[in-house]
Amino acid sequence: MADARLVIGTRKGLFIVARNNGDWIVEHAALLGEPVTLVLPQSDGGLLVAVEHGHFGVKLKRSNDGGQTWEERPTPKYPEKPDDVEDLDPVRHEPIPWDVKTVWALESGGPDNADELWCGTIPGGLFHSVDGGDSWSFVDSLWSHPDRKCWVGGGADYPGIHSVVVDPRNSDVIRIGVSCGGVWISEDRGATWRCYGEGMRAAYMPPDQAYDMRTQDPHCLVQCRTSPERLWVQHHNGIFRSDDCGLHWTEIEEAGPSTFGFGVVVDPSDPDTAWFIPAVRDDERYPVDGKLVVTRTSDGGQSFETLTKGLPQEHAYDLVFRHALAIDEQGETLAFGSSTGNLWISDDRGDSWSHVSSSLPPIYCVRFV
Repeated sequence: MADARLVIGTRKGLFIVARNNGDWIVEHAALLGEPVTLVLPQSDGGLLVAVEHGHFGVKLKRSNDGGQTWEERPTPKYPEKPDDVEDLDPVRHEPIPWDVKTVWALESGGPDNADELWCGTIPGGLFHSVDGGDSWSFVDSLWSHPDRKCWVGGGADYPGIHSVVVDPRNSDVIRIGVSCGGVWISEDRGATWRCYGEGMRAAYMPPDQAYDMRTQDPHCLVQCRTSPERLWVQHHNGIFRSDDCGLHWTEIEEAGPSTFGFGVVVDPSDPDTAWFIPAVRDDERYPVDGKLVVTRTSDGGQSFETLTKGLPQEHAYDLVFRHALAIDEQGETLAFGSSTGNLWISDDRGDSWSHVSSSLPPIYCVRFV
């Protein structure tokens, strides 16, 4: 992997990290000062990024030369809300806005559909492009589904789609993770949808509603590339594993310091091996006892190793967001960035970690190129 690259989206720009003579270094900075919330390396070598400008809205930008120059691309847009439609958050009882507040997921349409893209947003809209992002269509079949009215905001004020997983065997099959709205599956490229998730449990809900599939809070959803029937979810309530493509889920109740966290990655060739970064749940959200660790299971969640080599074991208060943990296509190199601008990389599957930078802005996402 002499030419390995990472693209890092942060609160103050995009950074490209490369391996040079065995060491990882920050090679290039771009879009400085702009909040880059997501990055999608595209199959033609381009980089598509989402930039969140707050009051000025969300923008998509693309670079065709490795981040040297950028051009603005079309941004997904919601349809105009009909005057006679009432769309309220069922908990806050406030109107759900029909416009993009955050681009929370960007994924390609699968290996056989290089020009297709999927985009998930807050407040819970899904968009589809068949021309590499030159135009976007709103997936009304999901937005108009009556069960969307059950979705509620979690850490964000409004519900949002943060995970889009295209089945590697059949790109017509799309799975999405919604906070807080559960796991949804379409088998016809988004024409129809159904919520699945039997076995998921939401401890934050009243006991009689804890197993309602429509109000679960999956923080991140991933699928094993070579064994797509296996999916993992880092949930607000813990860790869950599915062995039947997401229809049913098993809760993993013990996993090192904590089962709470945001990110999860799975070995692309071994469905039993997955990595997590645990934290104290809910209001605190920092590493347990101030010790930053990565947990790894190699047996489908029956047991976990706590990986610490190269990671700070005192006064570490780094939170790792759901898109800030990544694994390469070979399943050998992992990387994660934190809310305090620290970046760590492991070239041995997490056994040991190298501290690449402590001075980046807060890190939102990490992707291998």
